[in-house]
Amino acid sequence: MASGFQNIGKIPELRRRILFTLSLLAVYRIGAFVTTPGVNRAIMSKIVNQASGTFLGLFNMFSGGALEQMSIFALGIMPYISASIILQLLTVVVPKLEQVQKEGEMGRRRLNQYTRYGCVVLSLVQSFFIARWLESNNRAYAQFGQVVTNPGWSFRLLTMVSLTTGTAFIMWLGEQITERGIGNGISLVIFAGIVTGIPDAAVRMFSKAKMGDISAFDLAIIGIVIVTVVGAIIFFERGQRRIPVQYAKRIVGQKVYGGQSTHLPLKVNTAGVIPPIFASSILMFPQQMASFIQTPWMQRVSEALHPGDWRYNTIYISLIVFFCYFYTAVTFNPVDVADNMKKYGGFIPGIRPGKATAAYIDKVLTRITFGGAIYISAICVLPTLLHEKMNVPFYFGGTGLMIVVGVALDTVQQIESHLITRNYEGFTGPKGPRIRGRGGNRPSGIGAASS
Repeated sequence: MASGFQNIGKIPELRRRILFTLSLLAVYRIGAFVTTPGVNRAIMSKIVNQASGTFLGLFNMFSGGALEQMSIFALGIMPYISASIILQLLTVVVPKLEQVQKEGEMGRRRLNQYTRYGCVVLSLVQSFFIARWLESNNRAYAQFGQVVTNPGWSFRLLTMVSLTTGTAFIMWLGEQITERGIGNGISLVIFAGIVTGIPDAAVRMFSKAKMGDISAFDLAIIGIVIVTVVGAIIFFERGQRRIPVQYAKRIVGQKVYGGQSTHLPLKVNTAGVIPPIFASSILMFPQQMASFIQTPWMQRVSEALHPGDWRYNTIYISLIVFFCYFYTAVTFNPVDVADNMKKYGGFIPGIRPGKATAAYIDKVLTRITFGGAIYISAICVLPTLLHEKMNVPFYFGGTGLMIVVGVALDTVQQIESHLITRNYEGFTGPKGPRIRGRGGNRPSGIGAASS
């Protein structure tokens, strides 16, 4: 693998893609420091730092510190993700959208356009509530000073335009990275936002260790936990249950087709990071409402749903398990898979084609999804335990770490694919002997075989 990465500079197209991706990510990071007009950035930073362990800290992590700066990128890419998830769920219940999805490339473009419109609408709504929340901080955090210098409708409209424009620009950056760069642009934007907070969190942790707040033994345990968790995420994200599939031989004219054995890969974590994102969004809503509704019962609900509380963890885990099964059921249809296998003469050894095959696939998928749900729950609850029990000054693990590791694995895989398709040594091994054909000297290997 190391020798493969040494060949990156020898491929002009891959080098251009990587440089293009890094350049747009640099633009994204610069924009994270452009403050929204009318907001005192210094006071906003104090408010977010004081609320580090609450949903504000989680939101600030996903935005790459943009909320702390109250920049035009404070909403991040989350409205786009929310719109994409909502539209994906609607394709299951709305027949017209389901037909559009089956139209191929044209349908995909239409759905992408609908997602963009939904992103803008969600951004306008969320930015309005953020503007109202900023104005309420003038009273809630009066000891720090005035967060908003001139509250009112002019500030709200300006904030809505600024934050919505920032989110639309991030969405455009992500799409450009996907089309002209390397990797999935939206995922890389989230990746960049999370990774930028790791050095600062590590510095704060070692500072606490020097001050004696964290012992050397605890620091060593934290390091072991970090390595173990990263290894567990890689193992489960790549984990599959491979169901053997046999294709019967078919005679068409004088040729024989089929007869080969293959497998149907079922991922342990089919839902990815969607369940914790959905669960976090639902649990954030009561706390957001509590900032507007200053009543005793609403404050009690907000305190009960504070990260670290046993009630919060119980509801959080329950929602994660529910959304793991729900999203898997939405995105994977065993009946369609069984019908396609039967159509092309495929069958699972020992299982009758058709309904029996669909029932068997559903049974296997239900079992491995339970394991994936337990894995996601453990990873997402770990930050709270580290913060409460070992006094770790940052939330290590959870959704953020799953995204970082998953995006890193996918990006490396795409780079590997570029190297393999161009027949460079490294991922494919040393080059074979050169052979002469009608087209002149050509290297043997993938390129020669495909041609």
